[in-house]
Amino acid sequence: MTDSNNLPERTTKLTLDGKDIYLVGTAHVSAQSVEDVKATIETVNPDHICIELCQARYKAMTQKEDWKKMNVFKIIKEKKSVLFLAQLIMSSFYRKLGEKLGVTPGAEMLQAIQLAQQNNTPIVLADRDIEITLKRVWGYLSFWNKLKMFSQITAGLFIEEKIDAELIEQIKETDQLESLMAEFTEKFPEVKKRLIDERDIYLAQKIRHTPGQKIVAVIGAGHVPGICSQIETDQPLAPLMVIPPKSFWPRILKWAIPVAILAFLVLGFFKNGAAHSVENIYIWIFVNGLLSAIGSAIALAHPITIISSFLAAPLTSLNPLIAAGWVAGLVQAVLRKPTVADFENLHEATSTVKGFWTNPVTKILLVVVLANLGSILGTWVAGVWIASRSF
Repeated sequence: MTDSNNLPERTTKLTLDGKDIYLVGTAHVSAQSVEDVKATIETVNPDHICIELCQARYKAMTQKEDWKKMNVFKIIKEKKSVLFLAQLIMSSFYRKLGEKLGVTPGAEMLQAIQLAQQNNTPIVLADRDIEITLKRVWGYLSFWNKLKMFSQITAGLFIEEKIDAELIEQIKETDQLESLMAEFTEKFPEVKKRLIDERDIYLAQKIRHTPGQKIVAVIGAGHVPGICSQIETDQPLAPLMVIPPKSFWPRILKWAIPVAILAFLVLGFFKNGAAHSVENIYIWIFVNGLLSAIGSAIALAHPITIISSFLAAPLTSLNPLIAAGWVAGLVQAVLRKPTVADFENLHEATSTVKGFWTNPVTKILLVVVLANLGSILGTWVAGVWIASRSF
C-alpha cells in the first residue's frame, strides 16, 4: 500500500478502474522535478512508467550520438532542412537555459528512464509523435496565419532572445513545447488546440490504457489539469493521428504561377514584339537569379554555390518539383562536405547566432532555406514586373 503522505507535492494521485495512477507534474528545466520523479517512483514502485515523450524524442534523448551519423544530403532531398534547422534552434535555446540553471533540459525524463531500467519496469511512451503534432498545428492554420507565423519564425532566426529570470520562471511552469510556442498559442487559438488540448487527450488515453495496478506518469506540469479532466472518459486516438490534407490552393498556385509567367512572356511577344519579350526573359532571369543568389550570399555560401543559386532559380521557379535551395544546398554540401568533427561541434556551434553561419552543417541548411526564400521573392517581383509590362 502506497503512503500518499510520502509523495511529493507536485504528484497527483488518481484512482481509475481499480488502478492507481500517479501524475508527476514536472518542469523540464527544474532540479526539483528530478527529485520529485525519483521520490515518486521509489515510493510507488510502479508496474509501468509513462513518460511524456514520443519515439523520436525518446531516441534523441537516449541515443545522443546518432545525430552525428546523419546524412545531410538525405535531409535536403527529403525536404526536412527547415524542420532540422528549427530543431537545432530549439535545442540551442534550451541548452543555454539549462546552463543558466545548472540542469540538463529533460533531466526528469532521463531520471524516469534510468530508474525504469534499474528496476526492470516497462516504459510507455505516452506522447503523440512530434511530427504529427507539428503537421496538425501547421495544416489547420489558414493561409494568412501561416504567413504571419512563418514571418515570426523567420525573424526569430536573427534575434537572440535574452534569457532572464522572468523567462526562466515562466518556462519552469509550462510544458516544453508549450513554452517554446507560448507566443503563438496566444495569437493563434488553433495552435493551442493542436499543440496542447489534443495532447492532453492523447496523454490521458495512453495513461488510462497502460496495464498494471500502479502507474507513474511523468508529464509536464501544464498538462496535469487537462489529463485529469480527460482521463475518465474513454476516447479513440485515431482522430488525433490524422494528418490534415494539403490545401487545394497552394497546389493550384504551384502550377498556376509558372503557367502565368509563360503566358505573360507569350503575351508580351505578340503585343510588343520579340525585343520586348527578350527583355522580359532578361528580367525573369536577373531578378529571380539575383535574389536567390543574395539568399545564398547571406548564408555565407561558397562562391560557386552562389553562382549555382543564380543559375538554378530562374529554371526551378518554373518547375514546382524542384527548388533553387535544394540545388544550392546540394552544391554547398559537395563543395564543403561536413566532417565528423563538424557534427561533433554542432551543439557548441549552435550555442550562438554566429555559430549557425560558421558550422558547415548548419550553413548548408541556411543555404537551402535562404536561397529558397530569395527565389520565392524573385518569382513574385519578376512576375509582377513582367505582368505590368505586358499590359
